[in-house]
Amino acid sequence: MDAVEKYQSALVLAAVAVGLAAGQIEGVAPVADRLIVPFLMVMLFAAFVGIPLSSLREAFGNRRVAGSSLLVNFVWSPLLAVGLGAVFLRDQPALWVGLIMLLVTPCTDWYLVFTDLADGDVPLATSLLPYNLVLQLVLLPVYLYAFAGTLVDLPLALLAESVLLVLVVPLLLGGVARRGLTRAKGETWFRERFLPRLSPVQIVFLALAIGAMFASQGGVIVENPRLLALMAVPVALFYAINLGVGFAAGRLLDFSYGELVCFNNTILSRNSPTALAIAVVAFPNEPLIALALVIGPLLELPLLGVISQVHLAVRGRWTAGFDASRSDR
Repeated sequence: MDAVEKYQSALVLAAVAVGLAAGQIEGVAPVADRLIVPFLMVMLFAAFVGIPLSSLREAFGNRRVAGSSLLVNFVWSPLLAVGLGAVFLRDQPALWVGLIMLLVTPCTDWYLVFTDLADGDVPLATSLLPYNLVLQLVLLPVYLYAFAGTLVDLPLALLAESVLLVLVVPLLLGGVARRGLTRAKGETWFRERFLPRLSPVQIVFLALAIGAMFASQGGVIVENPRLLALMAVPVALFYAINLGVGFAAGRLLDFSYGELVCFNNTILSRNSPTALAIAVVAFPNEPLIALALVIGPLLELPLLGVISQVHLAVRGRWTAGFDASRSDR
């Protein structure tokens, strides 16, 4: 990782602090509010350019990992999100909706970095990426309708518009840019020279969007400083519970070490920028939903870093157990 990637959490925290300070200046809030969506669209475009949708078919070459990861991401995790919200955020429905949006959107970029750091199966993780993107795009409105319709006012037309604006448009533009650049410069140049430059762009524009959001909603945050702390408990529990689920599934399905790391990172990493972009557009009258999603970038990077070390610590024992189970067959 380069310096921008390595210090993502610090950059996001700095954006929060600068945004809060700027929001106290008269006239800044309305300008910042208009900048949030453009910043997020640039960030999502940079993320989507690197997604090879043409590899959709490759994922199911490994049905055990692909099928179980999709089951956890799109059946178990939404139910877990609802349960954690019911326990910890019953009195804060907007935060509960934010938690649901965070936990039902699996990551489409960062999990590859942490799969690589723990010596996991990166090609397998990459082949799962398009499914995570397409299914969350299709299912997020369904989850919101099913689980959040009774918690907040759910403007279905605006929700559909937000998915189209902040997901479909950057995805299509990213696909066109990817095809054009690979044809003009070649796949090797695109993968080795162009894509590495995009990761810092994603992080910088995510930080700009978060800073703008805190500047636009600084008054709400100053009046309710404990709300973001409330989100930290269910988010941390999500990571702990799903890590346990990952190890249990790995033993049950006899994953190799590389498959285990790929599987765990796929079911743990969340796509908070995408959820944030949709929340900003779909729920303009519920700023706490968007604010709840900021906890994702603040917690995810250090937690995934710790989990990478957990994987490396158990690598020897896991590999030995996997080899023993194979030799018994």
